[in-house]
Amino acid sequence: MYDDIKRKKLVNTRYSKGLWNGQLYPRFSLAPMLDVTDRHFRYFLRLLSHKTLMYTEMVTTGAILHGKDPERFLDFSAEEQPIALQLGGSNPEDLARCTEKATQWGYDEINLNVGCPSDRVQNNMIGACLMAHPDRVSQCLQAMQATTHLPITIKCRIGIDDQDEDADLEAFVLQLKQAGCGIFILHARKAWLQGLSPKENREVPPLNYERVYRLKHQHPDLVIGINGGINTLQECSQHLQQVDSVMLGRAIWNNPWIVAEVDQQIYGEPASGLTRHQAIRQYLPYVEERLLAGDRLNPMIRPLLGVFQGVPGARRFRRLLSERAHLPGEGAELIEQALQAVPESFTV
Repeated sequence: MYDDIKRKKLVNTRYSKGLWNGQLYPRFSLAPMLDVTDRHFRYFLRLLSHKTLMYTEMVTTGAILHGKDPERFLDFSAEEQPIALQLGGSNPEDLARCTEKATQWGYDEINLNVGCPSDRVQNNMIGACLMAHPDRVSQCLQAMQATTHLPITIKCRIGIDDQDEDADLEAFVLQLKQAGCGIFILHARKAWLQGLSPKENREVPPLNYERVYRLKHQHPDLVIGINGGINTLQECSQHLQQVDSVMLGRAIWNNPWIVAEVDQQIYGEPASGLTRHQAIRQYLPYVEERLLAGDRLNPMIRPLLGVFQGVPGARRFRRLLSERAHLPGEGAELIEQALQAVPESFTV
């Protein structure tokens, strides 16, 4: 176990100064999305941005501890870093074991999911339902911290069901702050655990960005990230005037090319000059490597389907990939063929 005194010292010095692994917490991150943010998606986005913090899909403790192939859930390419593993679970001992394993695997952050509203995870005491059990979350947090030097972060909603967005959220955050958590990423909506699907829970409950802003103003020593309903980097810049970090999910899935401007617009770095065609061609050696490792082509084309959104030839590009990527014998050359459907020079 990681020495408790050392852990508390790290929490008090690192988090109170808004630091993360010895540096400022990343101002922009990719949201964890089930069946989306796999290693292929993250690798492609890393070609577009050196600064973005990548989040894995949520991985349950059961998949890591009892699954037939736990390495499949933990493996990533070194190029993907910085990368955070999001864990789903509510058993402190299991979460501690997974945190220890993830630390050895080389992750940069471990995040506990306290925000997913689906029935499936609720039945296993995972996700947003944990907002009704702050004592349990505190126990999980401290068990995880005791096994690692890495930051343990919380991703949650601003409340669930009939909870008060002010009083209950404040009590929840304050208890976890006292337990040693210094970094919270908040989806700025409530989650309704009965009556709404996961998709509806991303769209129906009203956004309340002001509540997240107030949380940061009330706790300036905490690192506060915001998520939910954010679609452009201009919106990100506006949020960053109030909070420390912004997380985008579906907007990136629909249009991955957004990430190509993150380093310039969010971090003030010079424009890379990378074109869409160049980025995809840089991805091809990775595709060939993963095919040799036994991966299928079909999942590896999914990060590319939205790259040419609004560009002439984009529909034919997507159709060629979608119709043929599952066929036996297809490889990286299919992606090169599909690129021929889109002119190298175009205006959007």
